[in-house]
Amino acid sequence: MSNAEIVEILELTAKLLELHGADPFKVKSYGVAGFYLDKYKDGEIAALSLEELTKLQGIGKSTAAKIIEIVQRGTFKELEELLENTPIGVLEMFSIKGIGAKKIAVLWRELGIDNLHELELACQSGKIAKVKGFGGSTEQKILESLAFLKDQAGKLRMDKAESVAQFLSEELKKSFDQVEIAGDVRRKAEIVETIRILVGTESPLLVHQALNAFEFLIPNEKISSPFIWRGKVQDIAVDIEVLAVKPENLVNELFLETASAEHLNKVTVSGTSLWRQTKYELFDSEEAIYEKAGLPFIVPEMREGADEFIWAETHTSDQLITWDDLKGILHNHSTYSDGQHTLEQMALFCQELGFEYLGIADHSQTASYASGLKPDDVFRQHEEIAQLNERFALSGSDKPFKILKGIESDILGDGSLDYSDEILSSFDYVVASVHSNLTMTLEKATARLLKAIQNPYTTILGHPTGRLLLSREGYPIDHKVIIDACAEHKVVIEINASPWRLDLDWRWIAYCMEKGVLLSINPDAHKKEGYYDMHYGVAVARKGGLTKEMTFNAFSLTEIEEYLKMRKG
Repeated sequence: MSNAEIVEILELTAKLLELHGADPFKVKSYGVAGFYLDKYKDGEIAALSLEELTKLQGIGKSTAAKIIEIVQRGTFKELEELLENTPIGVLEMFSIKGIGAKKIAVLWRELGIDNLHELELACQSGKIAKVKGFGGSTEQKILESLAFLKDQAGKLRMDKAESVAQFLSEELKKSFDQVEIAGDVRRKAEIVETIRILVGTESPLLVHQALNAFEFLIPNEKISSPFIWRGKVQDIAVDIEVLAVKPENLVNELFLETASAEHLNKVTVSGTSLWRQTKYELFDSEEAIYEKAGLPFIVPEMREGADEFIWAETHTSDQLITWDDLKGILHNHSTYSDGQHTLEQMALFCQELGFEYLGIADHSQTASYASGLKPDDVFRQHEEIAQLNERFALSGSDKPFKILKGIESDILGDGSLDYSDEILSSFDYVVASVHSNLTMTLEKATARLLKAIQNPYTTILGHPTGRLLLSREGYPIDHKVIIDACAEHKVVIEINASPWRLDLDWRWIAYCMEKGVLLSINPDAHKKEGYYDMHYGVAVARKGGLTKEMTFNAFSLTEIEEYLKMRKG
């Protein structure tokens, strides 16, 4: 049981207690416990004893006992009773932006609405707007949130889909020699609607029998066929398709089941389409398919029908960025703000992974929710960085390593950066990001970002739209105007590699490169293991055609220090 899972259970308990009209003091006790445990950074909460838990801020004996029960059972009696007395549809209302437990209680208790469908109908009829405490604005926000949730249903983020696909693939490999992941997952789609796997076999029946024997799978016999097993993984909404193909057809089918329809419609030198050529002629490699078509090879990630062949007129696949090309890790958080590991721990693990530099970019002072750094904290961190860098310099290592002094400065409501110019000038670089007041029109959001980009201390524009995939739409921005401004002011744009964000969207990478804007693949890591999220960032960067040459953190330590010195000068 991770710290985040324990916090999530306590927060859910607080919401449900409030929903059921419990004693406000009791509601607050769970909320406070969740708040302080979310900031706990000294290890695993699950490893603490009852006595150790009661010593933590915000944790009384009663709450500590329940945390012990959560660790042991994954839940506790009071939460079980609350869940038992709450309709599933009411629970789903907690995913609606803009309404909390009190408003949900009104919808349920006073209006008898206990599911999302009835709520949508009530909003569409104008019924919700007439309820005291709601109004037309709240009603419209509920409708917008419901539309978003409906659109995201049955989809998985890239990281979750890859995990499911890899697990299922490994299970199938126990019975079959040829198993390949195709479709959205192989194309590195940020959102996956269907997990598609191919099995090379002479017996489709054996594939069906093997899949039906897996307890974690739920078959859908109505839409399955002799050659395609369709169904779902238990408790996971995304569709699963497993195709049984003849071993000699595996290369062809892998190509056809990976590329988009638009990519497959590309006309070959003989006048036919890629699809038709591959459908009726056997190939022993995907490279051979493109060679026969008289077309440049396109890596699986880019087979979207999104101008990849235009890209290939001036680039080759070996120019695409890879994990091995990355020389440093920028935009990371330590225990100075809301990270789980100390600056030293983050640096040592970064060095252990073979990188040349760590850019630490903790939250700025306005981000009080994330323990943003006050000026005194900034100076204290800079002193520690100087001491650690002196230690690294004297270590005698053949490979250089250095910590760069950065900050993730909040872009305030008027577009200005957090801190005075004096403080901002003390950093090696500044990641400027929006974290508050996210409900903006396109004009307001664009103007806010433009002012931040024009600030001479802004080095990198962080997660430009603030989106959270499958959870929150980003604020609207005029991408071309923003990218043009970054080109003019020599501001790097971040590809935030967290699988929750993957923002900047890969579809704008080509325009960035056209305008000469560098992109930085940043993990936004809040713990050491977060560095690995850069694999997702690299995947979508390649999808958009990003080259090593245009990747900011593919610069060596010497190159990036020279760039930052020039930029500040």
